[in-house]
Amino acid sequence: MILEQLINGITLGSIYAIVALGYTLVFGVLDILNMAHGEIFMFGAFMGVLVTNTLKLPLIVAFLVAIGVTAILGFLLETLALRPLRGKKGVSHLAPLISTIGVSIFLENLAHHFFGAGNHPFRTSFSEMSFQIGTVTVYAVQIVIFVIAVLLMVGLSFWLSKTKAGKALRACAESLEAASILGVNTKKMITTTVIIASVMGGIAGVLVGMAFNSVSPQMGLSMGLKGLAIIILGGMGNVKGAMAGGLILGLAETLVVVFGESGYRDAIAFALIIIILLVRPQGLFGKASEARR
Repeated sequence: MILEQLINGITLGSIYAIVALGYTLVFGVLDILNMAHGEIFMFGAFMGVLVTNTLKLPLIVAFLVAIGVTAILGFLLETLALRPLRGKKGVSHLAPLISTIGVSIFLENLAHHFFGAGNHPFRTSFSEMSFQIGTVTVYAVQIVIFVIAVLLMVGLSFWLSKTKAGKALRACAESLEAASILGVNTKKMITTTVIIASVMGGIAGVLVGMAFNSVSPQMGLSMGLKGLAIIILGGMGNVKGAMAGGLILGLAETLVVVFGESGYRDAIAFALIIIILLVRPQGLFGKASEARR
C-alpha cells in the first residue's frame, strides 16, 4: 500500500515539476510570475481530450496538437500581453503580473465556452496498461510521466548550459540590457522562452489527463498555484529546484492520503512548504543573495 502510494506521489510530483519548469523559465528571464501558465496547461489537457476522444486519433497526435496549440498561446501571450508593457515608461512592475491574470481568466472562460463546464473524460487504452511487481501494481503511464519529466529537466539543463541559444537565454536572465549590448536578440529570446514554457505546460496537461482520466476548465487554477508554490520551494528560477520541489509536493500529498487525512492534503502539503521556507527562505536550491533581494 505504502509503496504504491510512493509511486503515485512520484508520478504526481513529476507532473508538478513539469508545470514548475515552465514557471521557472519565464521567471528566470522576465522576472515575472506568469499566472496564465495554469490555463495554458489546461488547454493542453483539453487538446488531448479532443484528439483522443472526439477525433479518435493516436495519443502521439494528442501530444503534437497540444504542443502546437500551447506554443501558439505562448506566442500570443508574449506578443499581446507582455511585450507592449516591457520597457514602457510609467508602467508598474506589477502590470505584467496583472496582465497574465487577465489572460488566465480569459482562457478559462474560453474553455468554458468551447468545451463546457464540469469534468470531461480522458480515455486512452494506454492508461489502463499495467504490470505487477510482487504485490505492487505499476501503470505504464506512471513510468512514462516520470521518464518525460526527467528527460525534460535533463534536456533543459543541457540546453541552458551547453548550447549557444541556452547561453544567450542565461545572459538575458542576468541582464536584458547587457545581453542586448553583447548582440543577443533579446526580443526573440524572450518570445522563445515563453513558447518553451507554454509547451511544457501543454505536455503536462496531456499527462495529467492520462494519469487521472479527467480534465476540467478549473484545473488550471489549482495546478498553477501549486506550480508557483513549487518554484518558491525549490528556488526561484532554478531548474533543479523545480524538479525537486515538484517531487516533494507530490510525495507530501500522497503520504497525507496514506495516513487517512485526504481532506487536508493540500493544506498539509502547503504547510510543509511554509516550514521549509521558514528554515531556508531562498528555497532548497536558491542562493542567499536571492532571498535578500
